[in-house]
Order: sequence, then structure tokens, then C-alpha cells
Amino acid sequence: MEQPEDMASLSEFDSLAGSIPATKVEITVSCRNLLDKDMFSKSDPLCVMYTQGMENKQWREFGRTEVIDNTLNPDFVRKFIVDYFFEEKQNLRFDLYDVDSKSPDLSKHDFLGQAFCTLGEIVGSSGSRLEKPLTIGAFSLNSRTGKPMPAVSNGGVWMESLRTPGLEASGGVPGKKCGTIILSAEELSNCRDVATMQFCANKLDKKDFFGKSDPFLVFYRSNEDGTFTICHKTEVMKNTLNPVWQTFSIPVRALCNGDYDRTIKVEVYDWDRDGSHDFIGEFTTSYRELARGQSQFNIYEVINPKKKMKKKKYVNSGTVTLLSFAVESECTFLDYIKGGTQINFTVAIDFTASNGNPSQSTSLHYMSPYQLNAYALALTAVGEIIQHYDSDKMFPALGFGAKLPPDGRVSHEFPLNGNQENPSCCGIDGILEAYHRSLRTVQLYGPTNFAPVVTHVARNAAAVQDGSQYSVLLIITDGVISDMAQTKEAIVNAAKLPMSIIIVGVGQAEFDAMVELDGDDVRISSRGKLAERDIVQFVPFRDYVDRTGNHVLSMARLARDVLAEIPDQLVSYMKAQGIRPRPSPAAPAHSPPQSPAHTPPASPLHG
Repeated sequence: MEQPEDMASLSEFDSLAGSIPATKVEITVSCRNLLDKDMFSKSDPLCVMYTQGMENKQWREFGRTEVIDNTLNPDFVRKFIVDYFFEEKQNLRFDLYDVDSKSPDLSKHDFLGQAFCTLGEIVGSSGSRLEKPLTIGAFSLNSRTGKPMPAVSNGGVWMESLRTPGLEASGGVPGKKCGTIILSAEELSNCRDVATMQFCANKLDKKDFFGKSDPFLVFYRSNEDGTFTICHKTEVMKNTLNPVWQTFSIPVRALCNGDYDRTIKVEVYDWDRDGSHDFIGEFTTSYRELARGQSQFNIYEVINPKKKMKKKKYVNSGTVTLLSFAVESECTFLDYIKGGTQINFTVAIDFTASNGNPSQSTSLHYMSPYQLNAYALALTAVGEIIQHYDSDKMFPALGFGAKLPPDGRVSHEFPLNGNQENPSCCGIDGILEAYHRSLRTVQLYGPTNFAPVVTHVARNAAAVQDGSQYSVLLIITDGVISDMAQTKEAIVNAAKLPMSIIIVGVGQAEFDAMVELDGDDVRISSRGKLAERDIVQFVPFRDYVDRTGNHVLSMARLARDVLAEIPDQLVSYMKAQGIRPRPSPAAPAHSPPQSPAHTPPASPLHG
């Protein structure tokens, strides 16, 4: 664990050199013998992964797998990609649920059990494959739904006081084994290629009594220990023995992790509603074979080993043919930055009364002569990183939720520097100076409206959509929001523009509304309209400070987590608009590629 950094050393933090080197690790989740919670069918499992804060030990949802219908033995396709820090103990928690509806609220689904481990445990296990029993430990009943929910203490240990009698009736006993979770980890290569391919099949075995088969393909990459890891599943083609599946794209590193000769196994199944899909047969190939494209080399016999052993005259269970194959190198965030894309950084600070009186030490806006408050600290940490991508270092800085002098009118987008015509401040120091000046002149009030500042930045982003500019709005708030519906609408409208929103939550609030705006697992919507992209990243500041709240434990980690989604969000916008990176002025298109020795130093934005 790193030594806590003193506040005074903030100005010395080198954003580009200060990044902690990390390996990206892909975690694959499978389960066996889960509890069956459905009366007339099997459970529909979902796995939720949590990571733990460095000092305060609070669990934070990292991501969710897809839901697989009707199975007690799921092999989830959706992976968790995490940064692996060799020198740190990275605690992980995996919760399993039987999904009963489309609601993203986990309390509305049946809890099936959970497991705790560290990332190092998975990586260090034989073959980087860890099996652990799932258990239902202590829990509490959700007051709204009556369903059992995990109740975890700060250290990840069950709280005995929350144990509720009578769980046996709902299918689990505290401490009872509830099946097994299998966690596999693999370090990801730096391969940036994305393969796009299409398959069809011919004369597959008929598996359904009253109709033809309903075939789908499942792709696996081989592991060094001879096992296989699922990496893709096609859609189901109903009632046909000669299916033509839709074209799909998959990162080459997901298919073979950059090893072109690594075995790829493809299984063909007949889909059944109850989840007991019938095995039709299988074949193996490799990325190198597939890259030959449509040819006689890419027509594969589908073989069912059991049938082959039983029947002497068995030939095959049909054939699968590769119809098309193309590969393209994915453009990265760095490609666009090198090509001249500018990041326009705007900060918006919450001046509402819920933050507390700035003259009192309990206030989140308290102006101590000895150290930065949470707002100033969060602004400094994030600004130190992002300012390197903006050439003029002039940053618009806004406040919201305060009464302004001289007439006491309430404003939800006032310039911190007092200049309505030009709210820009010079550098991070300029923003801090304007912030402290505003604290001395305005009255904290309310309500807490986000929509005006989101719309303000969206107007600027809409003015330049050619890929040369990308706007990032940093909102620092205590998390109490008054205009949720309007904010959702503003975000949905902004999602089609070149902009992202970072929300940093300060203080000890629950932040449920901020998590909802984040939209990592459930895309945000307004009036029935879904956001085109996920453009919001939320980070609770308390996860990165010590118990006193006066020291950031790792500036580099805070900066990376706050900015983690910006690269993918920028690239997703450019891709959707068909915008390619411009040639770097320093390295024209005809020049040879840079050698690794000349590449810029890593920063948290280079995800």
C-alpha cells in the first residue's frame, strides 16, 4: 500500500509520471450448482462484482455480467477488466442473483450467494483459476421487497447482528454452501485489432421433435492448461438447419489474446427454452485460419464426438462456413490527442446549503488555513491530469445553487470569476482562486440543479462537432440533487455531442442518484428515449482519502478512476460520427511508426 500523500505535496504531483503502472487483467466468471429459486424453471443468474475502497473499505459496484436464462451452471460471456496492482491487496466480492424482472434494482431479485477473494488470489492460483464456494452469510431483509440482501461490514465480514431468523424458508441458511464460483484471470495483450466476421451453417442435425433446430454458436479461446474460456455467443436462429448468423465484431485479444495460433473452439447448440440446450457438435480453428477469409480452408465439419463413437457411418452433424472476415485496428484516445483533438475542461461546483456553513469546520466548503477542503482537493487532483490535454489552459468555472450579490437572486450557472461574458480561469490555480473568492461573496442556498450547467456545456460542445474539440464537464457535489428528471433529459440530449460528464461526490451521502446517472449497467433514459452513449462517470471521493479526510491515499489512483471512462467515451463518439484521427503534426502519415522508446509517458487517461 502506498504511503498517504500530504496535502502540501499536491502541487508537486506530476500527472504524467505519477501514474501507477498496472497490468490489465480480464476476469471470467462461471458458476456450478447454484440455488434454484424459480418454481417452474431454473434460476436466471446474474453476477455482480464489487471492489473495495483503499482506506474506508466501502464496497463499490464494479460491473455486472449478462443474465443467462434457466441455468444453475452459467458461463458468463461478459468479462470484468480490471487493473492489477502487484503491490496492493485488491479485495473483490462477487454476488449472485436470480433475476426476476428487468429492474436494475438488485433488491428486487433473489440473492443466491456470494464469495470474497483478492485479485492476487485469482492471479496466483494454479492456471490463474480459482474455485470458491458460494455462501449466504448474514443478511438483512429489504424493507420494500422483503427479499434477503447481503449485509456486509466495512471489512467484508458478515455482521452477526444483521442475521435474520427464518432465511431457511427462502432457500438459504446463513453459512450454507450455495454452489461454486469459478474465477479465471488472464493478462490482456496490447493488441488493438478488432475482427469482424460472419458465419453460416449447412445441414445441421435436426434436434427438435416438432420442428427444425434453433442453432447458435459459442466461441471459446484455449488456455495454457488445456481448458477453454468462453468469449462470444451468437444470436439464436429459429427453426432452421441452414442458418446465416449476423455479422459480429470481437476484439482480437478477446478471441486469442494476440496469439494467432491459439486454438479457438466453436460449439454448435440447438436452443431450448428451458436452458437445456442440445449439443449439435463442435469444430476448432485459429485466428490465423480465420484470417484467410472465405475459402475452402474455412469450411468446417461439425463433429459430435459421442455420435462419432457410436455410429460407424457417421460423417458429420453439418458444416459451418466462414462467409466473411475483416480486421481493423481500433483507434485509441491517444491517436486522437496526437492528431490535435483538444479537451475543453469546464468545472461546476455545488454551492448549495446542504454542504454546511463554510465558516464551520464541519462544512465540505470549510476554508482551512492549513489544508485544502474536499472540493478543492478533488478539483486539484482531476485538474492536474486533464489540463495537459488543453493547450490554452483556460478553464470555464461555474457555480450552482447560491444566492448572488447584490440582490440575492439564486443562480444555477454563475461564473466563479464574476465575469458573465468570459467565465474562464487561468489554470487550476485560477479556478481555486475564483472558488475561494466566490465562497466569500455568495450565500449557499439551493435547490441543487445540475441541468443548467450540463446544458451550458452541451451548447458549447454542439458548436464544434468535427472531432477537433471534446468537452468534459466536472461536477463536484455533495450528491443531493433536486432536478433529476431535467438532468436526465439534459444528459440524454448531450450523449449525441462530443462531451463527457464526471461527477465527483464529496461527503458521506448515499449518492444513489449519482450512481443512477452514471449509467454503467443501465443506460440512462428520459421520456422513453435512451442515451446514445454512456457519458457520465461517478466517483465517490471518500473512497480515496484516509479516515481523517485530510489525506488522499493515492493521487494517481484517484485521477485514473475519475478519468477512466473518458478515453472510451471520446473514442465511441468519434467512431459513431465516422471521425478518424488526424495525422499527428509531429509525425506525418508517411513517416515510419514511432519506436516504443519514443512514445509519450503513460497517464491515467491512456486507458
